[in-house]
Amino acid sequence: MKLIAAKQVIELNPKDQFGSEVTKMTIGGIVSGAISLVMLIVALVFFFMLILGGLKWVMAGGDEKAVATARTQITNALIGLAIVFAAFAIMKLIETVFGITLLSGISVPTFNK
Repeated sequence: MKLIAAKQVIELNPKDQFGSEVTKMTIGGIVSGAISLVMLIVALVFFFMLILGGLKWVMAGGDEKAVATARTQITNALIGLAIVFAAFAIMKLIETVFGITLLSGISVPTFNK
């Protein structure tokens, strides 16, 4: 039995086809994207915790224990958001000082172009 391969070399670099972005991925790009995604998810979680804490406070109806619980949730959410934004600022500072890219796809919005 003779086995003949259709092609000796398999082309892993699609030129202008679907999926050509996959060949340009690097470990640094994957880690950078993962960090950006995690920071976005964590910021959204803390934001929704803040919203839910505010709703709990409004719906407490004068119950001091419920107001205290809502206040604690709001405080924790604000602390979490402050930590996320401080981590973002530290990473941007590291990018500027060392000239490396830690956060791909996330940029600080500006008014001038």
